[in-house]
Amino acid sequence: MKDIKARITRGLPVGANIEACDNSGAKVIKIFSVFGQKTVKGRIQSAAIGDMVMAAVKKGKPDMRKQVVFAIIVRQKKEFRRRDGMRVGFEDNAAVVLKDEKGNPKGTLIKGPIAKEVAVRWPAVAKIARLMV
Repeated sequence: MKDIKARITRGLPVGANIEACDNSGAKVIKIFSVFGQKTVKGRIQSAAIGDMVMAAVKKGKPDMRKQVVFAIIVRQKKEFRRRDGMRVGFEDNAAVVLKDEKGNPKGTLIKGPIAKEVAVRWPAVAKIARLMV
């Protein structure tokens, strides 16, 4: 897992419901933990593009519902700034469901674009993406 070369504003707090944009069987997932983020006492963790999160499947196929899954955030509405000064924001918040902690996606295709920062950090997710912004 590489470091991201952008100043990414964290736009998805714990408790956020986000869309799963792959064909894994999950439709809506709810974030309950963010990997690698330490906070001060009382502060809520929040996720940004390229972060791995633990989430519960809220809507989807019956065999997927109520499961705890790992996911990677690939789009967020809150705009973030790249090193070249460009600001990027997407129309929706979306994540890709993983099969394991190593970053291997459960689905075989991703609907919609993903951020370039995700492709650099998670090459297995970048392989199944059709469009990178």
